[in-house]
Amino acid sequence: MRDDGKQLANAMGMTSLDLALIGNGTIGALIDEHGSVVWSCFPRFDGDPMFCTLLRDRPRDDNAGEFRITLLNSTRVEQEYLVNTPVLVTRMFDSDGGAIEIRDFAPRFRQFGRVFCPMMLVRQVRRIAGKPRLNVCLHPARDYGASGAPATSGSNHIRFHGSPTVLRLTTDASITAILEGNTFSLDDSITMLIGADETVPTNVAEMGRHLESETIAYWRTWVRSLAIPFEWQAAVIRAAITLKLNVYEDTGAIIAAMTTSVPEAPDTPRTWDYRYCWLRDAYFVVNALNRLGATHTMERYLHYILDIVSSVGDGRIKPLYGISGRPAPKEASMPGLTGYRGMGPVRIGNEAQEQIQHDVYGAVVLAAPHAFFDERLVERGDLALFRSLEALGVRAARLFDQPDAGIWELRGTTRVHTFSSVMCWAACDRLARIAAHLELAGESQHWAAEASRLHDVICERSWNAERQSFVAAMDGDTLDASLLRLHEVGFLAADDPRFISTVGAIEAELRHGNFIYRYSERDDFGFPENAFLACTFWYINALAALGRRDEARVLFENILASRGRHGLLSEDIDTVTGEQWGNFVQTYSMVGIIDSAARLSLSWDQAY
Repeated sequence: MRDDGKQLANAMGMTSLDLALIGNGTIGALIDEHGSVVWSCFPRFDGDPMFCTLLRDRPRDDNAGEFRITLLNSTRVEQEYLVNTPVLVTRMFDSDGGAIEIRDFAPRFRQFGRVFCPMMLVRQVRRIAGKPRLNVCLHPARDYGASGAPATSGSNHIRFHGSPTVLRLTTDASITAILEGNTFSLDDSITMLIGADETVPTNVAEMGRHLESETIAYWRTWVRSLAIPFEWQAAVIRAAITLKLNVYEDTGAIIAAMTTSVPEAPDTPRTWDYRYCWLRDAYFVVNALNRLGATHTMERYLHYILDIVSSVGDGRIKPLYGISGRPAPKEASMPGLTGYRGMGPVRIGNEAQEQIQHDVYGAVVLAAPHAFFDERLVERGDLALFRSLEALGVRAARLFDQPDAGIWELRGTTRVHTFSSVMCWAACDRLARIAAHLELAGESQHWAAEASRLHDVICERSWNAERQSFVAAMDGDTLDASLLRLHEVGFLAADDPRFISTVGAIEAELRHGNFIYRYSERDDFGFPENAFLACTFWYINALAALGRRDEARVLFENILASRGRHGLLSEDIDTVTGEQWGNFVQTYSMVGIIDSAARLSLSWDQAY
């Protein structure tokens, strides 16, 4: 795996995004190569980051936000996931022959007829050699790093009083050693359960072992149910697990990333909070998991989005929502954290929710067809669901040629973005197909006519004859990478000369080395500095559609080599150093692994 940027960061003593993700659908945690929890929010994905050293560039006297296990005189660290699970194993070796193993996970398994995924992290530490001595630094923060969480303790627990969450650590380790940060010898093993302020009714070590075995069994059973391509199986499995970890189990919402405010490039003000559900991103996740046969995510997401649709009085759908289905918080800066490598501001909320983005109507409708056509599903799409989607189609047909902020969420300008228009067309097109499936002849004819009308207008106003390409906005002359999806959504056939020439124009202007930029023009914050990884996957898929499979495979292998040691991707990448930037882990990027592998892999029949 390419690691030029990571090596440079390590040499300069800087934080990097070469991290592992654990989680369970309620909370997630990022763990660095030394076994420290550098980011985790409570009581759920969008909560207070009580472990937050990822966004703090210098130590604090009170160690607020740290959860670190240190082996004295450590000389070497190894780290890996247990096969086909998000259970992380970190092994540390010291200079005297001592060694420990840490197993980190968040419990998830079926119990009492439902998925059990509590607000809990489990850290099990065991001696594997010698006489290791270690130190546990556990100091949760509160109010986005503004202060440490005050602690009180009992016989086998410590309570950390966050705001509003109270975390309880239950452990068989020395409470005094953890409270005072004392070094101690590890003779056998210790278990640390940190989660809700609830009493653990049994032996802590036994509880830890039970939670681990059930969690491992759950994930391996889930992975066995996936219909994966023959090639790049490990990469696809890790991507699928990662996407599943970004689904909030309680409501079905799908977050864009676990983090907030990791900048898109060095020293840029592009630091955004991605811990919410973008309807566009969620569609991509649902589509990717459907490719693998994991349809439950789609079913849960449809419940989430239909609750939103039914609650919208004026019919206008926002681009993003909080994971409860309510609006996300208003955008604000949090001064308690200095930012990734000191590159603030650190933000909560996202102003994009106030933007007009017309592609969301298509994104919602495109997430639904499986509910009507996939006979494996018990709860099938019906007339009531179609009527709910039809209301979105009405807005799409009316708004397709009106200005919006577009897929890239421009903050200072609006245009009639071609991608937004095409997604409005897609809403009408899919409604026509669904209506035909439901034997609603009149509705099918109506939506087919609407789709044809939109198609004609888009082809007339978004095709630039001089550039011989579709362009980013109607009546414009600039390009953006979302045009690579014109075939993907069915707007143009792969052999349409206009699609072929559009791909050629984009690769001539937006390709930098082996990666694709979103666009090349100046926006509200200057010119883009790094490539957007999702766009590179779109380019790979376009090449595959054009029959340029050998080129596509080379680029796909390159992007896989750019992942971190655990097979994860962020949002952006430096095309020179290969260093990842932007919020992590980015669902958009992990979707790309699944989509491109599905298109490029040999079939199982071809492999034998």
